[in-house]
Amino acid sequence: MPELPEVEVVRAGLAPAVTGARIDGVEVLDARSIGRHDGDAAAFEAALVGRTLEAPARRGKFLWIPLVVEPEAGGSDALHAHRPRHALLAHLGMSGQVLVREPGAPADRHTRIRLLLDQPALHPAGRGQLEIRFADQRLFGGLAVRPMRATEDGQGVPDQAAHIALDPIHPDFDASTVARRLRLRRQGVKAALLDQQLVSGIGNIYADEALWRSRLHYATPGQRLTQARALGLLADVRDVLDQALAEGGTSFDAQYVNVNGQAGYFEHSLNAYGRGGLPCPRCGTLMVREPWANRSSTRCPRCQRRPRGLARP
Repeated sequence: MPELPEVEVVRAGLAPAVTGARIDGVEVLDARSIGRHDGDAAAFEAALVGRTLEAPARRGKFLWIPLVVEPEAGGSDALHAHRPRHALLAHLGMSGQVLVREPGAPADRHTRIRLLLDQPALHPAGRGQLEIRFADQRLFGGLAVRPMRATEDGQGVPDQAAHIALDPIHPDFDASTVARRLRLRRQGVKAALLDQQLVSGIGNIYADEALWRSRLHYATPGQRLTQARALGLLADVRDVLDQALAEGGTSFDAQYVNVNGQAGYFEHSLNAYGRGGLPCPRCGTLMVREPWANRSSTRCPRCQRRPRGLARP
């Protein structure tokens, strides 16, 4: 599943294409991809056609594009200011892709939704068209128009993402507070890192990478960490995410691509995830891949020893 770096790469790629653009047309090719929207395909199209898009935003693995609030004819400025805001919310699920294409470009496999945009910034005369295509092979992702909820930073988030905590690269992320909350947990540190209500954007890949850097076993209870150790783990998480962002995310197959259909290359920098049976890059001990929570965890048995007294699963 795409994690924070992959979603952030998509957000950054979308920004110049959609910011300030007007939606001229919407085509829902598979209604299963609007399952999170309140209404059918006709309602989804009606909610978008003619609307202007603001700069895309992200929290954790959720991506959205706020819609400009259009003034009602004859309405006062006060009423306009208090009209509810909405956003086009995108969740990539397991295999979702948001692709930017020129109209008439060759078809992309598994395209479920097409948006036709008029983007004045693309043409010196003030008009230019492009397509946004949502493709999704496994149909776990989708698009929806959702109401926005106010947040402390004043930016707001779509209602379906309101429960998501800030992620480690957000400028308002409070590492000290998150570290203290982590240390109250009896659960293992990997399970805590994947709890999107504690800290968002982290999945199996980047959790394994951060734990390898911190020399922590995935089952180490949060309660066993000192504040300094918890802060160190969060710093390692941030470093892993920053490096993955710089390298375009992690692409193990053709499903994880940016808006131009290009794959990231952080997989070549992985030290733990997917390296079961290979030497640890730090000490040379063979890495082990172990079942964990219906998934797996990869660790170095020497660098990331199981804590003393902790029962084996």
